[in-house]
Amino acid sequence: MSKQIIMNAFDMNSAMHNSHGLWKHPDNERHRYTDLAYWAEMATLLERGKFDALFLADVVGIYDVYKMSRDPAIRDAVQVPLNDPALIVPAMAAVTEHLSFAVTVTTTYEHPYAHARRFSTLDHLTGGRIAWNIVTSYLPNAALNHGLSQMIKHDDRYELADEFLEVAYKLWEGSWEDGAMVRDAARGVYAEPDKVHYINHAGRFYNVPGPHLSEPSLQRTPVLYQAGSSERGRAFAAKHAECVFVGGNSKEALKFNIADIRNKAEQLGRDPQAIKMLTGLSVVVGRTKEEAESKMREYASLWSGEAALAQFGGSSGYDLSAYDPDAYLEYVATDHGQSRAAQYTKHVQRRLTVQEVMDRVATLDHRQGRILVGTPGEIADYMQEQVEETGLDGFNLAHLITPGSLREFVDLVVPELQRRGIYKLDYASGTLREKLFGPGQRTLPAHHPAAQYRKAAAETKAQQSF
Repeated sequence: MSKQIIMNAFDMNSAMHNSHGLWKHPDNERHRYTDLAYWAEMATLLERGKFDALFLADVVGIYDVYKMSRDPAIRDAVQVPLNDPALIVPAMAAVTEHLSFAVTVTTTYEHPYAHARRFSTLDHLTGGRIAWNIVTSYLPNAALNHGLSQMIKHDDRYELADEFLEVAYKLWEGSWEDGAMVRDAARGVYAEPDKVHYINHAGRFYNVPGPHLSEPSLQRTPVLYQAGSSERGRAFAAKHAECVFVGGNSKEALKFNIADIRNKAEQLGRDPQAIKMLTGLSVVVGRTKEEAESKMREYASLWSGEAALAQFGGSSGYDLSAYDPDAYLEYVATDHGQSRAAQYTKHVQRRLTVQEVMDRVATLDHRQGRILVGTPGEIADYMQEQVEETGLDGFNLAHLITPGSLREFVDLVVPELQRRGIYKLDYASGTLREKLFGPGQRTLPAHHPAAQYRKAAAETKAQQSF
């Protein structure tokens, strides 16, 4: 195996992420999430472990589908209370040199003009270490709180997202030319007006004349992450994403999704191997198997099944409490997360009853394959096998206890991966995009659809000269 594993920590600026009920563990420090020192400590830990990035998830509503109530989510901190992920990034960047930051922002309720400025600002303040995880939002509560009577349909959200990306690309890539910033005191010119352009976007969802308010950052467009395993989500990733957070219930499903996205990207004229593929990983590691299994039993005893069912309800659209527990759970397309809805319906070897699905969701059990439990060598074996056999490039690492689970991974698993030559010994120089794709690749490549808007600036200049 020649490539080195990309490793992100998967987290949220929240009291809890997906470690349902484990806020009760005495070693869990998640309650400190409102403290900047907490995030600075995490950033320095991750940089010590040579992590590529901290991947910050986000939602913009409450999980209130399960039991048609917000109470289970609020009671057990199911991604609530929750703060803005972008605002903690500069503080973490200030105490690190190489660690990058992937920030989740929805295209469903944000506006591309304000969003473009926010991410240009973050890219400036981090020295080119910012990525955007592009999502479309599914929670009904989010729709209501953003002034809608109901959620936008699943595929319509992707239509909106496509145009959102088009506007953002025009602002980042085509509004300010290279060389627009001159700061020429002798002439009294800070920026050359003829090198700053309107984008004059008039579309189905947005009318944005521009120009972009921010001067170009080191990467111009942030590194583009996207998570989506539905058919529409994979097509969107193939068009836009540089890094894809891809799922699959089995090695075969993961391999299919990766190959499908790369094939779709190639059909669109993109280099399919220039897209990095990452999947989720959650581990409990011990110096011995017995130590790891003991920790797992302790965590399982604190797990909240109600919280897990609340999260599943919001992400899938299925309120399992309203179903006959003895009936088979059948796939019904929802406007929530379609891959989540298919997880226990389409993507299982046999039909499952509602009670069986509830038991699987509500139980923290490593025998389901959701949690990897073992020694550093066993964890490394699994990671290496996944990368070698599926086409993966890396992992988004969840953690049950914060920061303890991350510290254990850094101290125990990272050295084993390094010993095998499949994990970096030190960081490469440059921006996040250069770290991921190589020296000199600071901006989006020519095969990416955003690159066409760079020509627009040059063409506008030529037209103005006549």
